[in-house]
Amino acid sequence: MSSSSGSRVAFSQLVTSFLDAEHPAQIRFLQELVRVPSDNPSGDCAAHGERARALLTQLGFEVEVHVVPAELVKAYGMLSATNLIVRKRFGSGGPTIAMNAHGDVVPPGQGWSKDPYGGEIVEDAEHGPVMYGRGVAVSKSDFATYTWALLALIAAEKQGLPLNGTIELQFTYDEEAGGDIGPKWILDQGLSKPDYALSAGFAYGITSAHNGCLHLEVTVKGKQAHAAMPHTGVDAIEAASGILQALYAYRGVLAQKKSKVDGIDHATINVGLIKGGINTNVVPDLATFRLDRRMIPEEAGFDAEGELRQIINGAASAFPGIEVSVQRILLAEPLAELPGVEKLIDAFRRNAEAVLGEPVKAHGVPLYTDARHYTKRGIPTILYGAGPRTLMEARGHNSDENLRLDDLLKATKVVTLALGELLN
Repeated sequence: MSSSSGSRVAFSQLVTSFLDAEHPAQIRFLQELVRVPSDNPSGDCAAHGERARALLTQLGFEVEVHVVPAELVKAYGMLSATNLIVRKRFGSGGPTIAMNAHGDVVPPGQGWSKDPYGGEIVEDAEHGPVMYGRGVAVSKSDFATYTWALLALIAAEKQGLPLNGTIELQFTYDEEAGGDIGPKWILDQGLSKPDYALSAGFAYGITSAHNGCLHLEVTVKGKQAHAAMPHTGVDAIEAASGILQALYAYRGVLAQKKSKVDGIDHATINVGLIKGGINTNVVPDLATFRLDRRMIPEEAGFDAEGELRQIINGAASAFPGIEVSVQRILLAEPLAELPGVEKLIDAFRRNAEAVLGEPVKAHGVPLYTDARHYTKRGIPTILYGAGPRTLMEARGHNSDENLRLDDLLKATKVVTLALGELLN
């Protein structure tokens, strides 16, 4: 056995033993995070940020606390946002790898059989212990995954195993609002300049691409009149209906925009919110609706908004007296693989297959995430973390969100072993 392969074996044995022994502490850490609400909206996440900072400090980390200015927080529809950064330097040289997870969560909603802020653990006959709670899978779990991966690397260094590079924990609180005052703000402020980035994900697949998302609000203005004399007004709802028909016809065009990325089908459009009118006996002078346009990774850089505006204005032109305005609410660019990401993918795939004992592949998802902020800066990025095969299994953004604690342990081992390769 060569010295390098012997070192890898020693590293694997050391971190596996360490993480097995530390798993109860890792579970308690995650429970503490689940028990502090961090719903977004309303987006008041300061208490959770403080609890996370305190827990990380207790583990011996020096935690940088970066409070986002109040006026900027308000502009993104939140009440408070704090970004936490932990940095650990190993040896000399080597890459800087940022690991980002978000602590803000969607509100729990109805239908829970467990306390959404309880962190309750239930023994499952098939999967072993399972923790329930809002954010336990998306993505407070990866606060625990990434923290214990870093602790394991520190333990390996203390045993004399060679590591070179820097690991950064970046824990943020605005993913549900778009990530602009979380990861993007960290990068814009020059607080981090990583060579690679890892974002929260699930354990049985490596996400290397995802859809983008565009939200537009369309406002259609007409002229009110008495319903007994509709010809004296300009019907905004009638015009809005014409515009909607054009947009729904556009669905057929988008269905032909197929992605070559495994896990992603085609581009889509959906109208999810509509309102208008004054009363039943009044010609409506105003109608508004919001639409959601999902862009496949191949559409990165494509002007999807410009194309939609052309369709909307073209349809509106058929209704004299109508005024139409279009406002962008959200633009999240797609995530696509960058040159150099194969090094990340290979390290994580190799170690995931060794730990999980089954094939693990890189794929895309039709969602959008904070990871796009790193790739937009030219930073090769993947998503990998604790969780089952699908968001549906974890019931993310659903009642009874849950995490199999064995998946938490396995994912932490995979992250640690992959980082060890990248830092060696």
